[in-house]
Amino acid sequence: MITPELLARINELARKKRTIGLTDEELAEQKELYKIYLAAIRGQVTNLLESIEFVDVEVKR
Repeated sequence: MITPELLARINELARKKRTIGLTDEELAEQKELYKIYLAAIRGQVTNLLESIEFVDVEVKR
């Protein structure tokens, strides 16, 4: 699940990486947070696609 805290930490690490760089521990944490974030996004997309119902309606004139 994507929480505000998760997003805040991802953004904090991204800013630090651009400015002063990250330690090996922070790089590992960032990688793990990205995995969690991407898994949540993929789950949301999967749920959305699974909820789509195709209806074949023939138009009669």
